[in-house]
Amino acid sequence: IAFLEMGDSNSDEFFKMLNHYTKVDKVDYDSKAELLKTLKPYKTVIVGFHKSNKSPFDPYKFSKSEKETLELLSKNKNVILNVFAKPYALMDVDMTNISSILVSYQNNVTAQNKSAQIIFGALPALGKLPVSINDNYPVHTSIKTKTLDRLSYGLPSSLNFDLDKLNSIDSFIEDAIENKMTPGAQILVSRNGKVIFNKNYGYKTYDKNEPIDWDSIYDLASLTKILSSVPLLMNEFENNTIDKESTLSDIIPDLNLMDKSNLLLKEMLAHQSGLYPWITVNRNLFLNKSFLDTINKRIIKSELSQNKSYLYSDLPYYFFKYFLEKKYNTSLDKLLKKAILERIGANYTTYNPLELFTAKKIVPSEIDNYFRKDTIVGYVHDMGAAMQGGIGGHAGLFSNSNDVAKIMQMYLQDGKYGSKTFFSKSTIDYFNTCYYCDDGNRRGLGFDKPQIDDSSPTCGCVPMSSFGHSGFTGTYVWGDPENKIVYVFLSNRTFPSMNNSKLSDNNIRTEIQRIIYDSLK
Repeated sequence: IAFLEMGDSNSDEFFKMLNHYTKVDKVDYDSKAELLKTLKPYKTVIVGFHKSNKSPFDPYKFSKSEKETLELLSKNKNVILNVFAKPYALMDVDMTNISSILVSYQNNVTAQNKSAQIIFGALPALGKLPVSINDNYPVHTSIKTKTLDRLSYGLPSSLNFDLDKLNSIDSFIEDAIENKMTPGAQILVSRNGKVIFNKNYGYKTYDKNEPIDWDSIYDLASLTKILSSVPLLMNEFENNTIDKESTLSDIIPDLNLMDKSNLLLKEMLAHQSGLYPWITVNRNLFLNKSFLDTINKRIIKSELSQNKSYLYSDLPYYFFKYFLEKKYNTSLDKLLKKAILERIGANYTTYNPLELFTAKKIVPSEIDNYFRKDTIVGYVHDMGAAMQGGIGGHAGLFSNSNDVAKIMQMYLQDGKYGSKTFFSKSTIDYFNTCYYCDDGNRRGLGFDKPQIDDSSPTCGCVPMSSFGHSGFTGTYVWGDPENKIVYVFLSNRTFPSMNNSKLSDNNIRTEIQRIIYDSLK
């Protein structure tokens, strides 16, 4: 999708909000021939006509050149024209071939913000023309649209939040930054599919040179488990490739799994299999692809606890990755993009982000003086995922809070998002169940669940149906199906050193969660 700006006024908020939904590229041109050449790869062109709001007497019409460009474009592309000016501006425009027209009347921040949401179906279009444009578009002409279950963006008061209480998050996180618990953070809260709190705090590092923006990209660490491996395994569950009693040897018959053969996938996803948290592997900084086989062999030969009690482990996700990549003969990152990310519009979510984004977009995770001997920016912090070329089933994914919220919202909407169905409700319910609660293990399948003892993955104020995960780099996400709340917290508390545990020591992420629920009337 391309965005072409016309008129002589600002379009920043419109362009920014369009990119909350998918990747939209802004194009410039010097000639119509150059424009057509630039737009050759694009199927859809969104044209924003932005005119000044300063005075009702300011010019509001399209220029001759703009009209000619519109006419040319609409014959070659799917054109969506959004008019941020009087509807009379359309009176001398040839609208014959224009696919869609949205009249927004004024060029202010609110109009730009809401118009982008209407275009992507997050808000319905309900208005009527207050004037006649021509015989084809008389007064009261209207095309009403319905929503497509995408995240929209609004005010906390519209969803029964106490604004003053909710805004106390500001001072709480600013105090955490001041006390060097993390250089910065992104915090997002949505309810009923509407984002009511979406703020950026601090900087990428303590040098305070680059502030955190909405599209700054963080290393998600273990959030990768529930945003990558779990949805891909849900696909396998729906395709009957795996079921409730599948063992490791069922999905990986080509390996001699030794004492790991009869481990249930269900046990492994719930950290109830007896696999240890991690094993030590001799490593070089530059690894041959065959080293991945070495890692798998070491995991297979690793000690297995005979006491199947709760023990958090990344090791199962090495097996899940091997299974998925072997079955589809492609890498985990490509599988994820095709199955989830491209379909849901999560264009800021990726493994190995330097392949798509400049380092300036990415938040550094640590000054590594023990393994890679460099500042880690755009490369996964987790060493196990790093040894897999940055693509792990347990770590390696990068994203911003907005994209993370999309995937969590899809879970809350019983597997549906933006008119697409990803999973059935029964599949999500199966993974979001605590099967070993009687054994003192709170975990679902991949998902973390609210505490059942003295451990505290949440504020203690969320229902048992809720689910989420935390990440080593200082990330956290939680979804609540009962109250329909999504909470995303992204930070790089590991910068400059992963030995900084102040964020978790002070329960910053879960205390902010408490503020959210306290502010809910």
